Amino acid sequence: MLIGEVARRSGVSSRMLRHYESLGLVRPTGRTVGGYREYRAEDLRRIFEVEALRSLGLSLRQVGQALEDPGFEPAALIGELILWAEDRVRRERELLERLRAVDASSPAGWPDVLRIVELMRGLGSPDAARRQQAVLAGEDVPVPVELLAGAVLAEADPNVAGALRWALARSGGGEGVSSLAVGVSSGDAAVRRRAVVALGEMPGDEVVAVLADALGDVEVSVRGPAALALGSRGVVGAVPVLVGMVVDGVNDVEAAEVLGELAVDPGRADLIVGALAGELAAHAGDRAVRFRLVQALAELPGEVGRGLLVELAGDGDRAVALFAGTLLRRPV
Repeated sequence: MLIGEVARRSGVSSRMLRHYESLGLVRPTGRTVGGYREYRAEDLRRIFEVEALRSLGLSLRQVGQALEDPGFEPAALIGELILWAEDRVRRERELLERLRAVDASSPAGWPDVLRIVELMRGLGSPDAARRQQAVLAGEDVPVPVELLAGAVLAEADPNVAGALRWALARSGGGEGVSSLAVGVSSGDAAVRRRAVVALGEMPGDEVVAVLADALGDVEVSVRGPAALALGSRGVVGAVPVLVGMVVDGVNDVEAAEVLGELAVDPGRADLIVGALAGELAAHAGDRAVRFRLVQALAELPGEVGRGLLVELAGDGDRAVALFAGTLLRRPV
């Protein structure tokens, strides 16, 4: 076969076949009477072998080494190629995400595109101050909600995270809630916490259902913020977690304050007092826990917790009794 027919059969251009020959990868077996290259079946098979190895990402030098050196072990090279391919896929995904973010912003012209690209570069900076500046500077730029939500879930710096949550809350809409909801089911507790804290600052009733799922999280760092946010919205289902926070001493002051807000409603008040009384009985020998529970009772409005405080003023633990008595004498 002449070079033109080989090119048609193999899909490799005549120019590339000549290049292969110059590198010694594929040499035509013979020449015609007129001096033209003539390829035989074994030459064509060699071309397919070269193309097969190239499809794995091998360079032409590596292809030549693989085909000519019997001692050339593929394992190490294949491992390197896997790492290289994974890095390329990661970079391609990042490019795809950037393109989608630009598209979602509905740019009116190239200046809008450039502003979004600059924002994304800023959010990707290793410097926290630079990331925060990018968020605040992008106030007048229509930023895709998914971009903000993704940045919120990934941001570890508290100042930058606060700026991102502010920007996301301003964007409003259910799209931000659905984007953050993905973080609530993450296997990383830090990501779940960021999602819950951000959701707690978002408006809208659709937030409640997502936060309610977080009440059962195994980490108090996740279920605690969810309970604080839900309790502030009047959701009685947050009461057990809030009381548990008082018992455990985890943001117990904030939890007690939210319990006080919930207890304004008489129906909720009975539930809260009952829960606190149950924990007092369950921790009869733990003075620190009982002190926190007594303080939480004192945070309840009006006369809600007064009856139980009167009982505690006569408690067998003198320190608890004195503390309860002091709180009873405090002006309402």
